[in-house]
This record gives sequence, structure tokens and C-alpha cells, in this order.
Amino acid sequence: MQSKTKLFLTLLLPVQIILIKIISFFPGFVEHFYSNGIFLFTSKILRYVFGWIPFSFGDILYSVLIIMAIRFLFKRVFRKKIAWKEVLLDTGATLSIVYACFHILWGMNYYRLPLHEILKIDDQYTEKELIKVSETLIAQANFLHSKLESNDSLSIKIPYSKEEIFQKTVPAYDRLNGIFPELNYHPKSIKKSILSLPLTYMGFSGYLNPITNEAQVNGLILNYKAPTTSCHEEAHQLGFAKENEANFIAALTTMKYNDLYFNYSGTTFALKFCLNDLYLRNEEKAICLIEELRPGIRKNYREVNEFWESYENPLEPIFKGTYDSYLKANNQPDGIETYSYVVALLVNYYKVNPIAHKK
Repeated sequence: MQSKTKLFLTLLLPVQIILIKIISFFPGFVEHFYSNGIFLFTSKILRYVFGWIPFSFGDILYSVLIIMAIRFLFKRVFRKKIAWKEVLLDTGATLSIVYACFHILWGMNYYRLPLHEILKIDDQYTEKELIKVSETLIAQANFLHSKLESNDSLSIKIPYSKEEIFQKTVPAYDRLNGIFPELNYHPKSIKKSILSLPLTYMGFSGYLNPITNEAQVNGLILNYKAPTTSCHEEAHQLGFAKENEANFIAALTTMKYNDLYFNYSGTTFALKFCLNDLYLRNEEKAICLIEELRPGIRKNYREVNEFWESYENPLEPIFKGTYDSYLKANNQPDGIETYSYVVALLVNYYKVNPIAHKK
């Protein structure tokens, strides 16, 4: 790349940042022309291009980029005499290209309309409403656990492989077509990450590669969590960039699918958000509700906690802190801690569409 081109790209970076900032003030425009326009075509093309590959092309791409970055540091930076002009131009040009690709291929979805506006529901709720939904989810979780396991003290083990779970997410999303006509998950592009072990030590269950539009699921996570994690990453693929909105869609998708294991994973996933939020508002009531859960459900929760605790390391808070800062920089002011909006979506959605509890 010639110096003039590098300089042009470097100067283009602040222009892009300002332009994205201006566009972010017009979520209706982003919703109509990008999320339900350009993105529908680009994302589907990327899933056709990379979805059929049996391994994660995005993981390999990231690995190559990391190696190239390390090589660049040793060749250009870690030396006695640093050519600062070359280093700054190379860095600026690279960041400019990455920034443009990120936003054109996926990142503009951070600035679309909030999900509660798309669904035409409220985004506020009372403690009484939260308790009502929590109690209904507890009854549903207890029912599903009893259908899957007669011994109330045993946790649920989902008998599917990760690949089988990935296959089931396609018809699961089809069930939501009446609610979200744009959630047409064809073709699928979801894979176990080649980098599952590093992801686990970093504390992540999965991620979306915005350049290849591949959904990556940590292959080491417990199968009990795989349905909601898979549907969460697929929600990102379909244009719902915010973590809280992807969590809500993952809960809804798994709860509405005609598979008891998916229903159990989704119901207990949604319930945990509600109980966490209630605990911050009314600790005594939250503890009382937790006691109503079958011991096996509480064991499922403990098993997930124990899994992540077994991989705790000094670097994990750094990775989590970095990701938290990334979320805050991309129109998610609460960062990782976004329980209240997930709960707002759940509570207000189920005010209009009551949870069907089978007895």
C-alpha cells in the first residue's frame, strides 16, 4: 500500500467516526435503510459464503490477524529506531479499513430502533409486575423439570450434541416469524469455535464475527446453556446487535420452540434475569421465590457457576472490562450489566402475550 493511500485512509478514520456519530441520532433511518435494507442482503450473502464451511473461517481470520499484528510489532515497533511515520500510517490505515468493514457489514445495527419500540411495548415495569412474571416462570420451570426428570433433585442434562442443537435452532427461529417476520434464519451459519479454550478463559460463551457473519459458540460450555447461547449469537447475526436484546430473543426463541429441552433452557435463562433483577429490588422476596424452585433447577444454575469458576484466571477481568468498554462505546451505556432492559422486554412482552403454563 502506497504512503498516499495510507495517509488518505488514516485521515478518513476521524471522518468515519463523526459520520457514524451523526447517523446514530437517526435510529429510524438506520432501522429502515440499514437493518431492514442493506444488512438483510449483505448478511445473507455472508452466511451463504461462509456458512457451508465445516470449520470457523472467522476464527482462522482472527488468528492470522493476531499473528500479523505481533509480526508488525516486532518488525516496526520493538526496535531501537522506530519509524513513527510508517507505524502511525500503517496503524491508521488498518484501523480505518477495519472500522469501515465493521460498520458496513454489521455494526450499524447498534444504532437501530430499540427493540421495545419495534415490538410496540413499554420499557418500564413495576416490582409487582416483575414478581408476577417471575412466579409464572418458576411454575413453568418446575413443570418442565418434572417432565424431563422425575427426581426433583437432579439437574437436567440435554442429550443433544452441539451440532444437533445448532440444527434445531433453525426451526426454532421459524416459530417466531409471526412476531418477527424479519427473523428468517436461512441459511444458517453457526459453528463451534476453534478458539473455545481461549474463549472459556476469557469468560465468553460465544461471539459473532461481524466480518464473516459466522455465529461462534464455545464448544466447551455445558449443553444446558447451548440452546440459549446459540440463539443469542444467531440474534446478533440477524441484526440485533445489543446484548440485552439478543438475550431476550434467545429466551423467546427457545421458550416457544416445540422441544422440552429448549423450553427448559430458555425458561430458566429468562428466570435468572428476573430473579437477579428482583434480588436488587427486594432481596427477601427474591430468596423466597428461589426456594420455590425444584432443587434440580438450582443445581443446573450451580453447575454453570462451577464451570466458569473452574476457568477463573487473573486475565479474565481484563477481557471482561475491555468488552464492557466496547459495549458502552457502541450505544449500550450499561455495558455487560443490562439485566433491567432484558427484564423490561420480558415483563412487558408477557403482559401482552401471557406465558402459557401447562399443567
